[in-house]
Amino acid sequence: MAASLLLATLSGCASVPSGSSQWDILNAGNFAHVVTPSNHRNWLPSLAVLPYAEFHDGQVTIRNIRHCEYLTEEDYIVRHYDKTFDWDRLEAVDFMVVPFAEMPSLAHTMLSFGFGEQGYLAVSVEARLEEGESYSPFRGLMRQYELMYVLADERDVIPLRTKHRQSDVYIYRTRATPEQARMLLVDVLARVNKLAREPEFYDTLTNNCTTNIVQHVNRVFPSRVPMHIGVLLPGYADRLAYDLGLLEGDETFRQLRERAHVNEAANRYVRTPDFSDRIRR
Repeated sequence: MAASLLLATLSGCASVPSGSSQWDILNAGNFAHVVTPSNHRNWLPSLAVLPYAEFHDGQVTIRNIRHCEYLTEEDYIVRHYDKTFDWDRLEAVDFMVVPFAEMPSLAHTMLSFGFGEQGYLAVSVEARLEEGESYSPFRGLMRQYELMYVLADERDVIPLRTKHRQSDVYIYRTRATPEQARMLLVDVLARVNKLAREPEFYDTLTNNCTTNIVQHVNRVFPSRVPMHIGVLLPGYADRLAYDLGLLEGDETFRQLRERAHVNEAANRYVRTPDFSDRIRR
């Protein structure tokens, strides 16, 4: 049992409420065994609407991009919008790491695709929670959550964490070329569309934010990211990406990490239209 509890903590891809102990959440109460994943449950409002993508000649239209306005972490106005991006505008993909304050070896990881003047599309792979449900790594091993890809405005997923959850957010520019970024995003969106048709269970160890990012990268570039402690413990994922030569920058990892920290700018410019550009300056 002790070994199972230890393994259950070795991932960090779901939202952890502010003020909640990792160990309190780990030991959360009884749960019912769920047999079949479903897209039809009484979801939290922020996770109730699934995104999907429509591919056109030279363009992709993303339906249901989330942009919640947060008054507090749990008090928010849910908004979604559709947006069409031109593939030839896709310039870059950034890697985001959000360590858990009480256990920095664990973290949530995200991607964000930059389309120049058309803005950024953030991708956050999460456990899809129902009303009244909280996240527990142990429950995540027991098929208690569905998996969701949140496609979001950066003004949603970043300030939620920097301002309301008081979490550190690090944004790293990867070395992916525009063509490589396009291949990666096509693979991500194919999975988004598949999940809209065929729901899957989230798994704390094998089907979480970081493992899915690694799988996308390795499908496009076979064996580019090996199995490593930085996959099992996502708080080290940025160091792994640095050691593998995936991140831009010639400075030391410590210097790069300091430059990647965006909390101050994110909290200052949360309401500005050019939020994504300002936090990267």
